[in-house]
Amino acid sequence: MQSVGSRTAAEGTGTRPTAPPPPFGRGLRATVLALCAGVLLIGGGFLWFVWAVPATEAAPSRNADGIVVLTGSAFRISDALDLLAAGRGQRLLITGVNPQTRSQEISRLVPEHQRWFNCCVDLDHSALNTVGNAVETRRWAQARGFHSLIVVTSNFHMPRAMAELAHQLPDVTLLPYPVVSDRVRVEAWWENPSTARLLFLEYLKYIVARGRMVLPVSVA
Repeated sequence: MQSVGSRTAAEGTGTRPTAPPPPFGRGLRATVLALCAGVLLIGGGFLWFVWAVPATEAAPSRNADGIVVLTGSAFRISDALDLLAAGRGQRLLITGVNPQTRSQEISRLVPEHQRWFNCCVDLDHSALNTVGNAVETRRWAQARGFHSLIVVTSNFHMPRAMAELAHQLPDVTLLPYPVVSDRVRVEAWWENPSTARLLFLEYLKYIVARGRMVLPVSVA
């Protein structure tokens, strides 16, 4: 019979179990993995966002009840007036106009379309940002019983504008008309640091907008 001392000595020759890593090591690895996953998620989302930005101007697939243009560039207003003159909508809303600006001042910038300001153009002086644009567009469309709108804004701004408008007007058909500027070419955005920075900042604003929409907060 093996003695207790011999059995203890034999057991002592075996391999000791490996001690578990300290909690700090596990936490550090989890943090690094989470950061890597976050970078991949944000990077992948950014690439999807750039892919979703229209690279060329395309006429709406159909006419609409109304047209709305979000201010920010004179080209947007000119293109929206071209659509109105072509009969693509009954009325035009220019939203986000400076409170000091009157319709006569805008009409002088587009003399070929001055006559439309007397009958079919409405100005919104209240909106200060894209959320405000969407809220004022909702009020304007509901007051006139419009069920479809052509949305005119810059191509890089279109995803966020469409998201905000769809959030405010879920039952209205929205037709995008992206305005492409020579200063923002998305086809080779990585070659232009200013374009890359503009697109990434717009992507972050888009993420914030989408996140806000899932929260139980309403805008009057």
